[in-house]
Order: sequence, then C-alpha cells, then structure tokens
Amino acid sequence: MADDTPDDAAPAAREETHEPELRYGLPVHHSLGHVELFPTREQLLDVVKAMHEDGYFVCLDVTAVDYLTFGQRTTAEGDVKVTTRELPFDLVPERFEAVYHFIRHADVSRVRLRVQVPADDATVPSLFDLHPGTEAMEREMADMYGIEVTGHPDPTRILMPEDWIGHPLRKDYASGRIPVQFKGAPSR
Repeated sequence: MADDTPDDAAPAAREETHEPELRYGLPVHHSLGHVELFPTREQLLDVVKAMHEDGYFVCLDVTAVDYLTFGQRTTAEGDVKVTTRELPFDLVPERFEAVYHFIRHADVSRVRLRVQVPADDATVPSLFDLHPGTEAMEREMADMYGIEVTGHPDPTRILMPEDWIGHPLRKDYASGRIPVQFKGAPSR
C-alpha cells in the first residue's frame, strides 16, 4: 500500500506525536466512516495515478457540488443569515467542488477525493486516460455545472441540447415553472 504512514503505526501513536495520517502525500480526513482526501486541481492527476498504482482501479463516481447558497437561511424577520463552510486542514472553500469516488477491490476500501474549484476558473483535468469509464460522468459535470474538464476526448454536452444556454444544476440557474393544467379545471 502506498500509504505514507507505516501499516504497523497505530493511530494512537500518530496522535501522541501529532502527526497527521497521510495518504499519497495528503492529510487524511475521516467523514462518516469514509476516507477523504483534498487534493488541489494541480495535484489531482498525480494523486489518481498513485491511487491507481495502489490498486484503486475503479472510479465509481464523478460529480460536483455548487455551494453558492450554502449556509444561507432567512430569519423570521426576513434577514438573510450566512454561515461559512468549514473544511479540514485550513483549506479555503470555493464555490464548486468536484467529487470523485474510488474503490480498491482487494480490500474493498474506498477513497473520496474532494477538489475545490473556483467559480472564476471552473476547470479540472480529465481522468479519462487512467479511468476511461469517467467519460460520461465528466461530460455530465461539465453539462450540468459548467465545470470544464480539460483534456477530455469529447467535451460536447451529454444531457442538454448543444444550443442550451446555462447549466441546470448551478444554484444561480433560473428555473422556470410550467403551469399544470388538470382536466376539467377552469383556465385562468
């Protein structure tokens, strides 16, 4: 295993020396029983290559999250209150986050990668060369969130028509309403 921490090193020993648990050169965060790593966009391909060499041959999912309205709530008085999104290791949260899930079948271990993507440069590199199964998922991320996947072999839209304007899963996408007409209901 390409873990930077020896397998025989007990978690308690790491806590005593205050050394963070590392994998692939990144500090490990545990969330709800899952291992999470937070590579930068520049580190993503190197981390995925190291994971592949370590037996993580399957990328289960590629998706994104738009945190534009995260933590916003309206009080009874009509005021909008905003709480900030906190990330481990003093990482700076960005509007978008690209999320990747990997599995190693040898021991059924899973790793989640969470990559911060700024709104003013919404790009991530393609994993297609190492994980060809990500082709459609990366296209969906680009189509629905507007996060450009650089180096992708087919950057065309996958769910929306080519002439569609906008990205429907962005929090600032103006979604319209279509009135439902029920049989026998009076028209307005």
